[in-house]
Parts: sequence; C-alpha cells; structure tokens
Amino acid sequence: MERSIFAAVIGSFLGILTLGGLAFMGAMPGAEPTAQPAALPAPTPGAGAEGNWRLLDPATYENISIFPVVASYGQDTSAFLTLEEGLATGEVVVRERGYEETGLARGRDGSPIYLPPTPTPSASVNQLVLINRSKRPLLLLAGELVSGGKQDRIIGKDRIVPAGAPPLPLDVFCVEHGRWTGVPQFSAANTIVHPSVREQAAVNKDQNNVWYAVRNGTTAGVPAAAPPARMTLGDIQGAIANNGRTEAYEKIYQSPAVGVSIDDFVAELQRRFVYAISGLKGERVVGVVVAYGGEIAWSDIFASGELFDHYWHKLLRSYAVEALARPTIRVVASRDSASEFLRRLNGREVQETEPGVYRWREINEGRLAQIELEALQPKPMTLHRLMLHRTS
Repeated sequence: MERSIFAAVIGSFLGILTLGGLAFMGAMPGAEPTAQPAALPAPTPGAGAEGNWRLLDPATYENISIFPVVASYGQDTSAFLTLEEGLATGEVVVRERGYEETGLARGRDGSPIYLPPTPTPSASVNQLVLINRSKRPLLLLAGELVSGGKQDRIIGKDRIVPAGAPPLPLDVFCVEHGRWTGVPQFSAANTIVHPSVREQAAVNKDQNNVWYAVRNGTTAGVPAAAPPARMTLGDIQGAIANNGRTEAYEKIYQSPAVGVSIDDFVAELQRRFVYAISGLKGERVVGVVVAYGGEIAWSDIFASGELFDHYWHKLLRSYAVEALARPTIRVVASRDSASEFLRRLNGREVQETEPGVYRWREINEGRLAQIELEALQPKPMTLHRLMLHRTS
C-alpha cells in the first residue's frame, strides 16, 4: 500500500536520541534549571499511579483506535491554570523576546503594572518571554501552539510556571517558517500539534525536523474549490501528500478542501469515543492510548478527569490529523499491546527539577520514550504523562 509523502518523510527520521543521566536543578521559581549528575534507580512497572488505571476497549474509525484510560480516583488539579485559559483571560502574557523588558513595572505596593512594550533588537525564533500574572501556577504542555506574534510557535517542553515568577525565557519551536510580521504579543493557545510534530519538539528537540513535519502535514496549497459532499480518507490523505508545502501549521484546519472533512472525522471519532465510555460508573477518563493501523503509537494521561477534559478536544483533533497523514491500514490494535503504554519504562533517565515547583523526567527504552511532569506543590502529583513509539 502506498504511503503518503508525509508518512515517508516522517518515517525517515532514524536517529534515536541517546540521553545521559543528567538532572537539572533551578535556582529559583521561574528560572531555567541547572545541570547536576543523577543516578536514579528505575521504578518497577506498575508502581505508583499506574496501578489505578484501567484500559477500556477502543473507539475505532478508519485507521485509528483510541483506548480510553480510566481511573476511580483522580488528583485535585484545580490549583493549576492552563495556557489556553491564561491567554484568554489576560492572566498570562506571551511576547516575542525583546518586547518584554519595558512591558513590566511595579507599583508602590509591589503589584505588577503592565506597560506597552517597546521593541529591542533581541527577538528570537526559538525563544519567547512568558509572564504569569495569575495567582495560580501555570501548566504548559509540549506541542501547545501559541498563535499571533511574528510567527506561530509551539511549546517545546512540559513545565510549570509558578505564580509571581519573573518574566520567563520560554523555549519554543517555529511552526510557521517564512512569516516575520505582526504584533509582538500572542493571543491564543487553541491547538495542539499532531503527534509527529510533537515528537520532534518534545523528544528530538530539533527545529529542522519540526519544520519538515509541519511542511509535510499541512494542506494550505489545496485549491479553494468546494469539496465533495463527503470526502474519503484517501481523498484527504492525497491532498495532504500532494499539497503539503505550506509552513503555517494551522492552515491544515482552515483549508476549504479538507477542513470540513477533518471536522467530520473528528466528530465521528468523538461519537464513537463517547459510546466506548458510556457504561462508566464511579470512574473518570484520565487519558488515552492511541494506535494507527494496528501500531500503538502514543498516549496522553493526566492527573484528573477535569484536566483531561480540558485538553481532550485539542488532543482529539491532533490525533485525527495524524491519522489522515498515515497509511490507511484498517487494523485494530489489541488491548494487550495498548496496556504496554500504561507501564513505566526501564531505561536511561534524564531529570530536570525546579525546587518547590516541578520535576520533569524523560525515560528512553529502545524505541519507546516516556515523559512525565510532576508538580511538587501544593502536593506532589504527576500532572501529565506522555509515552510514544518513536517514528523511523
């Protein structure tokens, strides 16, 4: 079966990132961590929160299977602010680097006063500045897209920004190569990029590979003619393969030729997902394990059902885009295979810690990579756990 150009390009990323055992310790809230050596024992499979998870039968459609992960107990995550909420209310400000220095002052009582920014010549493609004005710690997820500014960017790493932290230099990746115009402030975070792009940012940490994944997974070049009443998956995949030279990620959702079909694809997946979880009693969905064409590829699991609900629609759209860019193999993955994505990996581990705020860890075992973000306040909890099968 022919593979799409997107799948072929993503499939060519062969280098497996070898990580040393490093731990990073930050000096103060909001500061970038500093490196320290670490020698940590690998946790046993099933330890900790994994024992509270249960895997349901999947919701399947075309070439994608989504296994709900449910739990009878969830953490209280109400203390945390999400990026989408913060930008919408103005409690969080994200600006191009070089526009933040004159945008913040302090009143006599020490409260922040936000002034119109004055540009300086220090703008950077791969770094923004974030200010958390709220009274709650801010949760950031790798792959969240912030729109506006000079170019759209995606967050490079899961992390927590404490309330009252100084302006934070934020590592990001560009997903709109070629544009450098517009206002310096970002306005929204309504999208999470699809897994192939998230992998390049969160695990491989490579801007060139991010651009490759974006170029070959978007459809801005599709003609604006009216689409058929119902396009097939093959029609959409062909459009992505043959017209994917755009470098503006969100065009994939705006293209007149495929936008309706993506929405239809997402709506059908959501309908089947709701049916798959309809019999739950005393349990909440806290995450999912995702397979494409019988291959388990990805999981996103959260500390609470409320946190999962906040991200679910954005995640579902991202999984659908990935499905449209992969071969149309209609094979359902087994629950036994999916359950492997609930275990903790045993492999080389890297940690970063900002004392009293968060601990981030990445574990690599063969072709599998696992990333966990643990909040240290108000009490220790793993807010988000991502696991993926590296593309090759």
